[in-house]
Amino acid sequence: MKDLDVLVVGGGIGGLSAAIALRRAGHRVTVIERDPTWSVYGVGIIQQSNVVRAMDQLGVLDAFLDAACGFNAVEIYIPDGTRVARVPTPTLVEGKPSNVGIGRRALQSVLGGSARELGAEIRLGVTAEALEQDERGVTARFSDGSEGRYDIVVGADGVYSQTRRMVLPEAESPEFTGQSVWRYNFPRAEGLDALHVYNGRTGVGLVPMSADTMYMYATTPEPGNPRYPVEGLAARMREKLEGTAPAIRELAEAITEDEGVVYRPLEGMMVHGPWHSGRVVLLGDAVHATTPHLGQGAGMAIEDGLVLAEELCAGDTPERAFEAYRARRYERCRYIVEASLAICHGQIGKGPPVDNHKATAEMFAVVSQPI
Repeated sequence: MKDLDVLVVGGGIGGLSAAIALRRAGHRVTVIERDPTWSVYGVGIIQQSNVVRAMDQLGVLDAFLDAACGFNAVEIYIPDGTRVARVPTPTLVEGKPSNVGIGRRALQSVLGGSARELGAEIRLGVTAEALEQDERGVTARFSDGSEGRYDIVVGADGVYSQTRRMVLPEAESPEFTGQSVWRYNFPRAEGLDALHVYNGRTGVGLVPMSADTMYMYATTPEPGNPRYPVEGLAARMREKLEGTAPAIRELAEAITEDEGVVYRPLEGMMVHGPWHSGRVVLLGDAVHATTPHLGQGAGMAIEDGLVLAEELCAGDTPERAFEAYRARRYERCRYIVEASLAICHGQIGKGPPVDNHKATAEMFAVVSQPI
């Protein structure tokens, strides 16, 4: 199919990646984003070798790497701080790093800027209040009172997807895992040339983001799914790190700014049935929300956008293209969701402990395969 009018609901990582891929395929794209300020919290994100490859396929690799910090290994530490493994990670784009750390705001700037440069229209502060389908297209009615007519609609609006609720109301819903993640930025530690992963009931990682900056993530058991006020978050995060390795406890003393702490309960979900209804299709967290233990949530959404664009070009109807897209994506995304959740459950005693060294190597072997 060629020259489609496409509405993408959601201006996050998956939606923008889909917009770039669809524009490069020659389709007309409108992206709507509910947040009028298009804000992103200011900590970082890990992007692994398959994402570096995907950014190359999207045609934005140079801008992406300019905004990121590359590295080529993962180091594994046991709870007392002893390093037990350094795992080289596979490079999928010759001459480029196999992993990067990047600030989420920098990543959005790269993807959003590229989508706009390619001609995608991006409308902020707008939601789709209704999607009315017929055999020839979809009429979208927007929250600002306007409406538009599209050949297909792509729901990339996250784990709490309004699009999913509208078109697949019987689909699975996100479930709290019993664990949450805390994140905070620091000056980059001297000699930090890899992702450092600390095992334990509180899992901790240190990720280089730039020449001067790194961020810490910490996953903690949170029975009852508590919500913490912003005031006092820094002290809370320091408390959560009291039983960790000496190097982490020392670093935790610098967690002093409440506003700098990003806290998020971890929820997971896998839609096992169809990922589309008629001319509306879903991608990313809207159909396969994963915990961050393997660092692949964003990577799966980015790959979704590429595959969806390819199948729309190859297919003769939207429905057949959507079925082919899901067929290519389902097993890979299911593996990431389930393997990540196994690590989560092992950390909080809901399942057997998982060897992070083995899990990391297995994950890289899986995502190194073509999409």
